[in-house]
Amino acid sequence: MKNFLTRTEEIIMLAIWRLEDNAYGVTIADMLTRISGRKWVLGAVYVPLERLEKKGYISSRFGNATKKRGGRSKRMYKLSRAGLNAMILTRNMEQSLWEGISIPSLEKGYER
Repeated sequence: MKNFLTRTEEIIMLAIWRLEDNAYGVTIADMLTRISGRKWVLGAVYVPLERLEKKGYISSRFGNATKKRGGRSKRMYKLSRAGLNAMILTRNMEQSLWEGISIPSLEKGYER
């Protein structure tokens, strides 16, 4: 069975990919808020992060503790090879589904 990502998993993994070495809960939520125009709360990020890590699609490590964070460490995230493969599989499936569908046809409505 092919393991496609949910939309939320895909979006979070794309944010991790874009953030590179600066991917942790707050930066992921901030990026998604900025790009989507809707507020992403930390709970909406951390639950899928835990699920993705259990699936083996991402890994995490603790960064260095900083005074700015009251001595707490950031949990940094990185995509795994299995995660990258799941992203490719999901993107290919989505491209197949979108093939032949244009924005003007969607704006026109369902008139078939």
